[in-house]
Amino acid sequence: MNVLKKYGFHFLLIGVISDFLTPYVLGIFYPELHQMTAVMSLFGDVGSPVRGAFLIWSVVAGCFYTLSLPAIYTTFKETSRPLAGLTAAAIGTYGIGDCIFTGLFSVDTADAQWNFSTWVHNIGSGIGYAGFLLFPLFLYLIYKKQNKRELSRRYFVLLLLSLTVAAIYGLARIPQLNQLVIFKQLGFWQRLSFVFNYLPIVALTMGEIKKRSR
Repeated sequence: MNVLKKYGFHFLLIGVISDFLTPYVLGIFYPELHQMTAVMSLFGDVGSPVRGAFLIWSVVAGCFYTLSLPAIYTTFKETSRPLAGLTAAAIGTYGIGDCIFTGLFSVDTADAQWNFSTWVHNIGSGIGYAGFLLFPLFLYLIYKKQNKRELSRRYFVLLLLSLTVAAIYGLARIPQLNQLVIFKQLGFWQRLSFVFNYLPIVALTMGEIKKRSR
């Protein structure tokens, strides 16, 4: 446990980097999948040539996220145990729901009806993404409680940015709207949304790693 508390933010950074690189590295071996229009989960579709690599990579990335939880909780528990728990839970739900579940329960676009695996994948992904999205909110509340105005403003701005792009991504998934030019690039909006979700995690991680290296 002490190792996880000491190196947890390193694990978190590795998780973010590996998660971010997944579609771009695998895209080299699956050029038929259009990055700008296709969602990332299609790398794990039953007909994908990189399915095995995607599923394994998703589980590994999810494990790195979950290994960071003791460090996240320990860092903030003196400020507020409930908020520290929620902050760790936000990363935990993403790591488990949107990464590990993605690796264990893949989608099958050839099946007209959702099967069990697709149900678990989509529900887990939705819950995990919600945690991912709320992460900067909990950091904002923590730093506000600590009277660190600059940091609280930083995460509030990052929260607004991530919510805005996530809202556009959500609109792009609506069948009646995704025929419009701005919403046709569903894959682009998903990837951009994830970038804005990664930013608060990277900001926290780099700050904590620097603090511990002094």
